[in-house]
Amino acid sequence: MTNTSTSTSTSTSTSTSTSTSTNLAVTAAETADRDLVVRLAFGSMAAQTLRAAARLRVVELVGDAPRRAVEVAADAGAEPQPMERLLRALTGLGLLREPAPGTFSVTSAGALLHPGRPDSLASFVRMFTEPTIVRAWEHLDDSVRTGEVAFDGVFGTDFFSHLAQHPELSAEFNAAMGQASSETAAALPHAFDFGRFTSVTDVGGGDGTLLAGVLAAHPGLTGVVLDTAEGLAGTPDTMARHGLEDRCSLIAGDFFHSVPGGSDLYLMKSVLHDWTDDQVVTILSHCRQVLPPGGLVLIVEPVLPDAVDVRADVTDGGATYLSDLNMLVNVGGRERTREDFTEVCRRAGLTLTAVTPLPEAAPFAMIEAVAD
Repeated sequence: MTNTSTSTSTSTSTSTSTSTSTNLAVTAAETADRDLVVRLAFGSMAAQTLRAAARLRVVELVGDAPRRAVEVAADAGAEPQPMERLLRALTGLGLLREPAPGTFSVTSAGALLHPGRPDSLASFVRMFTEPTIVRAWEHLDDSVRTGEVAFDGVFGTDFFSHLAQHPELSAEFNAAMGQASSETAAALPHAFDFGRFTSVTDVGGGDGTLLAGVLAAHPGLTGVVLDTAEGLAGTPDTMARHGLEDRCSLIAGDFFHSVPGGSDLYLMKSVLHDWTDDQVVTILSHCRQVLPPGGLVLIVEPVLPDAVDVRADVTDGGATYLSDLNMLVNVGGRERTREDFTEVCRRAGLTLTAVTPLPEAAPFAMIEAVAD
Protein backbone atom coordinates (compact mmCIF):
# COMPACT_ATOMS: atom_id res chain seq x y z
CA MET A 1 0.00 0.00 0.00
CA THR A 2 1.42 3.46 -0.95
CA ASN A 3 2.28 5.87 1.83
CA THR A 4 0.39 8.96 0.68
CA SER A 5 2.07 11.21 3.20
CA THR A 6 5.55 10.15 2.13
CA SER A 7 4.64 10.45 -1.56
CA THR A 8 3.24 13.93 -1.06
CA SER A 9 6.26 14.97 0.94
CA THR A 10 8.64 13.63 -1.72
CA SER A 11 6.67 15.36 -4.48
CA THR A 12 6.72 18.65 -2.59
CA SER A 13 10.45 18.31 -1.94
CA THR A 14 11.12 17.60 -5.61
CA SER A 15 8.97 20.55 -6.68
CA THR A 16 10.73 22.83 -4.23
CA SER A 17 14.13 21.60 -5.42
CA THR A 18 13.16 22.17 -9.07
CA SER A 19 11.86 25.63 -8.28
CA THR A 20 15.03 26.48 -6.37
CA SER A 21 17.21 25.25 -9.24
CA THR A 22 15.17 27.32 -11.69
CA ASN A 23 15.50 30.39 -9.51
CA LEU A 24 19.22 29.82 -9.20
CA ALA A 25 19.52 29.44 -12.98
CA VAL A 26 17.61 32.67 -13.54
CA THR A 27 19.76 34.42 -10.96
CA ALA A 28 22.94 33.14 -12.63
CA ALA A 29 21.73 34.34 -16.03
CA GLU A 30 20.81 37.73 -14.63
CA THR A 31 24.19 37.98 -12.92
CA ALA A 32 25.97 37.14 -16.18
CA ASP A 33 24.00 39.88 -17.92
CA ARG A 34 24.91 42.42 -15.26
CA ASP A 35 28.56 41.35 -15.38
CA LEU A 36 28.61 41.88 -19.15
CA VAL A 37 27.21 45.40 -18.88
CA VAL A 38 29.62 46.29 -16.08
CA ARG A 39 32.62 44.96 -18.05
CA LEU A 40 31.58 47.01 -21.06
CA ALA A 41 31.12 50.13 -18.94
CA PHE A 42 34.63 49.63 -17.57
CA GLY A 43 36.01 49.14 -21.09
CA SER A 44 37.49 52.63 -21.41
CA MET A 45 39.25 52.12 -18.08
CA ALA A 46 40.78 48.87 -19.32
CA ALA A 47 41.98 50.67 -22.45
CA GLN A 48 43.64 53.40 -20.40
CA THR A 49 45.25 50.75 -18.20
CA LEU A 50 46.80 49.33 -21.36
CA ARG A 51 47.93 52.82 -22.34
CA ALA A 52 49.60 53.39 -18.97
CA ALA A 53 51.37 50.03 -19.22
CA ALA A 54 52.72 50.94 -22.67
CA ARG A 55 53.82 54.44 -21.63
CA LEU A 56 55.50 53.17 -18.45
CA ARG A 57 57.18 50.28 -20.36
CA VAL A 58 55.81 47.79 -17.85
CA VAL A 59 56.30 44.69 -20.01
CA GLU A 60 59.86 45.67 -20.87
CA LEU A 61 60.69 46.33 -17.21
CA VAL A 62 59.17 43.09 -15.92
CA GLY A 63 61.16 41.19 -18.55
CA ASP A 64 61.37 37.45 -19.02
CA ALA A 65 61.46 36.41 -15.35
CA PRO A 66 59.16 37.19 -12.40
CA ARG A 67 59.95 40.54 -10.85
CA ARG A 68 58.81 42.41 -7.74
CA ALA A 69 56.55 45.41 -8.17
CA VAL A 70 58.86 47.61 -6.13
CA GLU A 71 61.70 46.93 -8.58
CA VAL A 72 59.51 47.68 -11.59
CA ALA A 73 58.40 50.91 -9.93
CA ALA A 74 61.98 52.00 -9.27
CA ASP A 75 62.99 51.42 -12.89
CA ALA A 76 59.89 53.21 -14.17
CA GLY A 77 60.39 56.19 -11.88
CA ALA A 78 57.03 55.47 -10.24
CA GLU A 79 55.69 55.11 -6.72
CA PRO A 80 55.73 51.48 -5.47
CA GLN A 81 52.14 51.18 -4.24
CA PRO A 82 50.43 52.68 -7.32
CA MET A 83 52.68 50.56 -9.55
CA GLU A 84 51.65 47.41 -7.70
CA ARG A 85 48.01 48.38 -8.17
CA LEU A 86 48.59 48.89 -11.90
CA LEU A 87 50.34 45.52 -12.15
CA ARG A 88 47.47 43.80 -10.37
CA ALA A 89 44.96 45.44 -12.71
CA LEU A 90 47.01 44.17 -15.66
CA THR A 91 46.98 40.74 -14.04
CA GLY A 92 43.20 40.90 -13.77
CA LEU A 93 43.07 41.73 -17.47
CA GLY A 94 45.18 38.67 -18.34
CA LEU A 95 48.36 40.49 -19.35
CA LEU A 96 50.45 39.63 -16.28
CA ARG A 97 50.54 36.90 -13.62
CA GLU A 98 51.22 37.24 -9.91
CA PRO A 99 52.95 33.96 -8.95
CA ALA A 100 53.70 35.31 -5.48
CA PRO A 101 52.33 38.34 -3.64
CA GLY A 102 53.87 41.48 -5.12
CA THR A 103 55.80 39.57 -7.80
CA PHE A 104 54.72 39.62 -11.46
CA SER A 105 55.49 37.94 -14.76
CA VAL A 106 54.31 38.56 -18.32
CA THR A 107 51.71 36.41 -20.11
CA SER A 108 51.86 35.63 -23.83
CA ALA A 109 49.20 38.28 -24.43
CA GLY A 110 51.03 40.86 -22.32
CA ALA A 111 54.23 40.21 -24.27
CA LEU A 112 52.58 41.82 -27.30
CA LEU A 113 53.04 45.17 -25.55
CA HIS A 114 56.83 44.84 -25.88
CA PRO A 115 57.89 47.21 -28.68
CA GLY A 116 60.88 45.06 -29.58
CA ARG A 117 58.81 42.10 -30.79
CA PRO A 118 58.16 41.73 -34.54
CA ASP A 119 54.48 41.11 -33.73
CA SER A 120 54.27 43.95 -31.19
CA LEU A 121 51.03 45.86 -30.71
CA ALA A 122 52.56 48.60 -28.55
CA SER A 123 52.10 51.39 -31.11
CA PHE A 124 48.63 50.10 -31.95
CA VAL A 125 47.65 50.32 -28.26
CA ARG A 126 49.15 53.79 -27.85
CA MET A 127 47.38 55.07 -30.98
CA PHE A 128 43.93 53.69 -30.24
CA THR A 129 44.03 54.89 -26.64
CA GLU A 130 45.40 58.28 -27.71
CA PRO A 131 43.21 61.19 -26.47
CA THR A 132 42.98 62.47 -30.04
CA ILE A 133 41.16 59.28 -31.02
CA VAL A 134 39.15 58.94 -27.84
CA ARG A 135 37.77 62.50 -27.71
CA ALA A 136 35.63 62.06 -30.82
CA TRP A 137 34.05 58.95 -29.27
CA GLU A 138 32.59 61.18 -26.57
CA HIS A 139 30.29 62.51 -29.31
CA LEU A 140 29.19 59.15 -30.76
CA ASP A 141 25.56 59.90 -29.98
CA ASP A 142 25.81 63.16 -31.94
CA SER A 143 27.31 61.32 -34.93
CA VAL A 144 24.53 58.74 -34.79
CA ARG A 145 21.88 61.49 -34.69
CA THR A 146 23.37 63.63 -37.45
CA GLY A 147 25.58 61.31 -39.51
CA GLU A 148 28.35 63.91 -39.16
CA VAL A 149 31.99 63.11 -38.35
CA ALA A 150 32.55 64.04 -34.70
CA PHE A 151 36.32 64.49 -35.10
CA ASP A 152 35.96 67.41 -37.51
CA GLY A 153 33.76 69.33 -35.08
CA VAL A 154 36.01 68.67 -32.09
CA PHE A 155 39.32 69.53 -33.78
CA GLY A 156 38.23 71.92 -36.52
CA THR A 157 39.78 69.79 -39.26
CA ASP A 158 39.58 66.26 -40.61
CA PHE A 159 41.56 63.39 -39.10
CA PHE A 160 44.21 63.03 -41.80
CA SER A 161 44.83 66.80 -42.01
CA HIS A 162 45.28 66.76 -38.23
CA LEU A 163 47.85 63.99 -38.57
CA ALA A 164 49.74 66.00 -41.20
CA GLN A 165 49.92 68.91 -38.76
CA HIS A 166 51.27 66.73 -35.93
CA PRO A 167 54.31 64.73 -37.12
CA GLU A 168 54.78 62.74 -33.89
CA LEU A 169 51.15 61.62 -33.93
CA SER A 170 51.43 60.83 -37.64
CA ALA A 171 54.48 58.65 -36.97
CA GLU A 172 52.60 56.82 -34.21
CA PHE A 173 49.64 56.29 -36.53
CA ASN A 174 51.89 54.88 -39.27
CA ALA A 175 53.55 52.54 -36.78
CA ALA A 176 50.16 51.43 -35.46
CA MET A 177 48.90 50.69 -38.96
CA GLY A 178 52.07 48.73 -39.68
CA GLN A 179 51.57 46.66 -36.54
CA ALA A 180 47.90 46.13 -37.44
CA SER A 181 49.02 44.81 -40.85
CA SER A 182 51.68 42.40 -39.60
CA GLU A 183 49.31 39.44 -39.21
CA THR A 184 47.85 40.02 -42.67
CA ALA A 185 51.35 40.45 -44.11
CA ALA A 186 52.19 36.97 -42.86
CA ALA A 187 48.96 35.34 -44.10
CA LEU A 188 48.10 37.06 -47.37
CA PRO A 189 51.17 36.07 -49.47
CA HIS A 190 50.28 32.38 -49.05
CA ALA A 191 46.51 32.77 -49.39
CA PHE A 192 46.40 34.46 -52.79
CA ASP A 193 47.97 33.57 -56.16
CA PHE A 194 50.40 36.46 -56.55
CA GLY A 195 52.53 34.39 -58.93
CA ARG A 196 50.33 35.22 -61.94
CA PHE A 197 51.19 38.94 -61.67
CA THR A 198 54.35 40.88 -62.40
CA SER A 199 53.93 44.09 -60.40
CA VAL A 200 51.74 45.12 -57.48
CA THR A 201 50.89 48.66 -56.36
CA ASP A 202 49.87 48.94 -52.72
CA VAL A 203 47.45 51.87 -52.76
CA GLY A 204 47.62 53.70 -49.43
CA GLY A 205 50.27 51.20 -48.35
CA GLY A 206 51.68 53.24 -45.46
CA ASP A 207 54.98 51.99 -44.11
CA GLY A 208 55.01 49.08 -46.59
CA THR A 209 54.55 46.26 -44.06
CA LEU A 210 51.97 44.44 -46.19
CA LEU A 211 53.78 44.83 -49.51
CA ALA A 212 57.08 43.77 -47.93
CA GLY A 213 55.43 40.51 -46.85
CA VAL A 214 54.12 39.92 -50.37
CA LEU A 215 57.40 40.73 -52.14
CA ALA A 216 59.48 38.66 -49.71
CA ALA A 217 57.31 35.60 -50.42
CA HIS A 218 57.25 36.14 -54.21
CA PRO A 219 60.71 36.97 -55.61
CA GLY A 220 59.36 37.42 -59.14
CA LEU A 221 57.25 40.41 -58.18
CA THR A 222 58.14 44.10 -58.12
CA GLY A 223 56.13 46.61 -56.17
CA VAL A 224 55.08 50.20 -55.63
CA VAL A 225 53.82 51.85 -52.45
CA LEU A 226 51.55 54.82 -53.06
CA ASP A 227 50.78 57.07 -50.10
CA THR A 228 51.10 60.63 -48.89
CA ALA A 229 54.53 61.93 -47.96
CA GLU A 230 53.58 61.54 -44.29
CA GLY A 231 52.36 58.00 -44.88
CA LEU A 232 55.62 57.02 -46.56
CA ALA A 233 57.83 58.35 -43.78
CA GLY A 234 58.71 54.88 -42.45
CA THR A 235 58.53 52.94 -45.72
CA PRO A 236 62.23 53.17 -46.69
CA ASP A 237 63.20 51.60 -43.36
CA THR A 238 60.68 48.78 -43.85
CA MET A 239 61.98 47.95 -47.32
CA ALA A 240 65.61 48.21 -46.20
CA ARG A 241 64.93 45.90 -43.26
CA HIS A 242 63.63 43.26 -45.69
CA GLY A 243 66.29 43.90 -48.36
CA LEU A 244 63.66 45.00 -50.88
CA GLU A 245 64.91 48.47 -51.85
CA ASP A 246 65.69 47.35 -55.42
CA ARG A 247 62.29 45.75 -55.97
CA CYS A 248 60.02 48.45 -54.58
CA SER A 249 59.39 52.05 -55.62
CA LEU A 250 57.81 54.69 -53.40
CA ILE A 251 55.44 57.25 -54.89
CA ALA A 252 54.12 60.17 -52.85
CA GLY A 253 50.70 61.04 -54.17
CA ASP A 254 46.98 61.34 -53.57
CA PHE A 255 44.76 58.47 -54.66
CA PHE A 256 41.85 60.90 -54.92
CA HIS A 257 43.68 62.53 -57.83
CA SER A 258 45.29 59.54 -59.55
CA VAL A 259 46.89 56.12 -59.17
CA PRO A 260 50.14 55.33 -61.00
CA GLY A 261 49.96 52.91 -63.91
CA GLY A 262 52.37 50.09 -64.65
CA SER A 263 51.11 47.33 -62.34
CA ASP A 264 48.76 44.47 -63.11
CA LEU A 265 47.63 44.13 -59.48
CA TYR A 266 46.35 46.96 -57.30
CA LEU A 267 46.22 46.11 -53.61
CA MET A 268 44.40 47.99 -50.84
CA LYS A 269 44.21 46.98 -47.19
CA SER A 270 42.19 48.93 -44.62
CA VAL A 271 41.95 51.90 -46.97
CA LEU A 272 38.40 51.96 -48.29
CA HIS A 273 36.78 51.75 -44.87
CA ASP A 274 38.20 55.21 -44.10
CA TRP A 275 36.03 56.86 -46.75
CA THR A 276 32.45 57.47 -47.86
CA ASP A 277 30.96 55.49 -50.74
CA ASP A 278 31.47 58.38 -53.18
CA GLN A 279 35.11 58.70 -52.16
CA VAL A 280 35.61 54.94 -52.45
CA VAL A 281 34.20 55.04 -55.98
CA THR A 282 36.74 57.77 -56.83
CA ILE A 283 39.66 55.66 -55.54
CA LEU A 284 38.47 52.53 -57.33
CA SER A 285 37.80 54.47 -60.53
CA HIS A 286 41.41 55.65 -60.58
CA CYS A 287 42.53 52.04 -60.22
CA ARG A 288 40.14 51.05 -63.02
CA GLN A 289 41.63 53.71 -65.33
CA VAL A 290 45.12 52.22 -65.15
CA LEU A 291 44.16 48.54 -64.90
CA PRO A 292 45.62 46.57 -67.85
CA PRO A 293 43.82 43.64 -69.52
CA GLY A 294 43.91 40.73 -67.10
CA GLY A 295 44.65 43.06 -64.22
CA LEU A 296 42.99 42.81 -60.81
CA VAL A 297 42.06 44.99 -57.85
CA LEU A 298 42.51 43.14 -54.55
CA ILE A 299 40.82 44.71 -51.52
CA VAL A 300 41.63 43.36 -48.07
CA GLU A 301 39.06 44.41 -45.48
CA PRO A 302 36.47 42.85 -43.19
CA VAL A 303 33.22 41.96 -44.95
CA LEU A 304 30.24 42.33 -42.66
CA PRO A 305 27.46 39.74 -42.82
CA ASP A 306 23.98 40.92 -43.76
CA ALA A 307 22.96 40.40 -40.13
CA VAL A 308 25.12 40.09 -37.01
CA ASP A 309 25.99 36.46 -36.35
CA VAL A 310 27.08 36.33 -32.72
CA ARG A 311 28.59 32.86 -33.14
CA ALA A 312 30.82 34.02 -35.99
CA ASP A 313 31.56 37.49 -34.64
CA VAL A 314 32.42 36.38 -31.12
CA THR A 315 35.94 35.57 -32.32
CA ASP A 316 36.85 39.27 -32.41
CA GLY A 317 34.59 40.33 -29.56
CA GLY A 318 32.60 42.64 -31.79
CA ALA A 319 35.73 44.62 -32.68
CA THR A 320 34.72 44.93 -36.35
CA TYR A 321 31.50 46.68 -35.36
CA LEU A 322 33.42 48.97 -33.01
CA SER A 323 35.75 49.71 -35.93
CA ASP A 324 32.68 50.62 -37.95
CA LEU A 325 31.69 53.16 -35.28
CA ASN A 326 35.27 54.42 -35.13
CA MET A 327 35.04 55.16 -38.84
CA LEU A 328 31.82 57.07 -38.18
CA VAL A 329 33.14 59.32 -35.43
CA ASN A 330 36.72 59.86 -36.60
CA VAL A 331 36.91 59.75 -40.40
CA GLY A 332 33.45 59.35 -41.92
CA GLY A 333 33.95 55.93 -43.51
CA ARG A 334 32.43 52.57 -42.63
CA GLU A 335 32.84 48.82 -42.73
CA ARG A 336 30.88 47.17 -45.57
CA THR A 337 28.92 44.07 -46.53
CA ARG A 338 29.52 42.10 -49.72
CA GLU A 339 26.60 43.91 -51.33
CA ASP A 340 28.16 47.27 -50.37
CA PHE A 341 31.46 46.29 -51.98
CA THR A 342 29.67 45.00 -55.07
CA GLU A 343 27.90 48.33 -55.49
CA VAL A 344 30.95 50.61 -55.10
CA CYS A 345 32.88 48.38 -57.49
CA ARG A 346 30.04 48.53 -60.02
CA ARG A 347 29.95 52.31 -59.84
CA ALA A 348 33.71 52.38 -60.49
CA GLY A 349 33.49 50.17 -63.58
CA LEU A 350 34.62 47.00 -61.79
CA THR A 351 32.97 43.64 -61.23
CA LEU A 352 33.41 41.91 -57.90
CA THR A 353 34.29 38.31 -58.72
CA ALA A 354 35.20 36.71 -55.38
CA VAL A 355 35.19 37.23 -51.63
CA THR A 356 37.44 34.83 -49.73
CA PRO A 357 37.85 34.90 -45.94
CA LEU A 358 41.40 35.12 -44.61
CA PRO A 359 41.14 32.91 -41.50
CA GLU A 360 44.75 33.43 -40.44
CA ALA A 361 44.06 37.18 -40.29
CA ALA A 362 40.40 37.22 -39.27
CA PRO A 363 38.17 39.17 -39.68
CA PHE A 364 39.81 40.20 -42.99
CA ALA A 365 38.75 38.85 -46.37
CA MET A 366 40.16 39.10 -49.91
CA ILE A 367 37.81 40.90 -52.28
CA GLU A 368 38.69 40.52 -55.96
CA ALA A 369 37.44 42.89 -58.66
CA VAL A 370 38.15 43.06 -62.40
CA ALA A 371 37.37 45.61 -65.10
CA ASP A 372 33.89 45.36 -66.62
